[in-house]
Amino acid sequence: MQQSPELAVVRYGEVGIKSDKVRGQMLDRLADNVRAVLDDRGIPGEVERTWSRLLIRAADGDDGFVADEAARAAADTFGVVSTRPAISTAPEIDALAEAAVALADDHPEGATFAVRANRAGTADAHPFTSQEVASEVGAAIGNATGADVDLDDPDRTYRLDVREDEAFVSAVEYDGPGGLPVGTQGKTVALFSGGLDSPVAAWELFKRGLEVVPVYLDLGDYGGPDHLARATETARTVARSAPHVDTRLRVVPAGDLVDDLAAETGPTRMLSLRRAMLRVAEAVAEDIGAHSIATGESIGQKSSQTGPNVRVTDAAASLPVHRPLLTRDKPEIVEQAREIGTFVDATVNVGCERVAPDYPETNATLAAVEAAEPDDLLDRAEALADERSVVSDD
Repeated sequence: MQQSPELAVVRYGEVGIKSDKVRGQMLDRLADNVRAVLDDRGIPGEVERTWSRLLIRAADGDDGFVADEAARAAADTFGVVSTRPAISTAPEIDALAEAAVALADDHPEGATFAVRANRAGTADAHPFTSQEVASEVGAAIGNATGADVDLDDPDRTYRLDVREDEAFVSAVEYDGPGGLPVGTQGKTVALFSGGLDSPVAAWELFKRGLEVVPVYLDLGDYGGPDHLARATETARTVARSAPHVDTRLRVVPAGDLVDDLAAETGPTRMLSLRRAMLRVAEAVAEDIGAHSIATGESIGQKSSQTGPNVRVTDAAASLPVHRPLLTRDKPEIVEQAREIGTFVDATVNVGCERVAPDYPETNATLAAVEAAEPDDLLDRAEALADERSVVSDD
């Protein structure tokens, strides 16, 4: 009888090294997050939490479940290392071989293969070692397909995940982002322009288990609708893997403040603007119960991001400022933007560079910046947070 994958096996990584109590809490959250992703994409399936894996199975009476669809969707969930559509079978060599041969029915002609096996349970749970079962199942696949074994660089890998009471056999694996489940590390407010850097920074924060609330400053004549549209679309793309948290873009009207800075300040203008942005983000954070703020800055990438200048801008905030891209080179950031799907929208030309002075300061002191900026700048910035609006999901 032909067999096909009937469930999805979800693997996690860093969660597994936590203490028993923390591990259990994080697994509960990860299971909830996987359910949220499945629900958001209209993919049926029930998520079962075991101590070493999450399993996605068809609900009773549901004949619309497709294991491959569930595995692909779950692989987008932060905290997931990989997923596999799999056949469930008895933890016995004959049953494992039968399932593997069934999956090898579409083995590409001329493609090499390997079998990887791992077992879990007590020492006497199975009458075979991992190496023995891999060898036996490999022989069965070879006899059925005529394919050659390549243990170093196979074209296809068949995996045997053998537990005490059940085993899972798979031939396809989808990589996940890894990290920690979103919601296990509290909430942060991220300054979000929608360019190349801020979406990648937000993605990295999500990956570390943070709920990320994106805040966009509307620069008025220096920004415009294309600028807002870019931020809106990239925020939605990044948040696609965290549909269970409120990641809608918060928009703060800052056009008048930017106009005043452009008229009243010279070389330190961008530093004063960054300081105002941090104060806006901090006010939003305090209002929504976030413990930190975050930016997409990389040290030395722009004039406002030199070592001395970062010190000056951080003086405007009392909350911790996270910079997940601090040491990243621009080509790395660009490549990651492509991988997570934000590159196209992020590279829309919106002209906001007009805010910068012709000769920006790169080695500022706090005293010089404070002397050059309007006395009420930070108070105005803090008040602007109360005027924020929220971009609809529609």
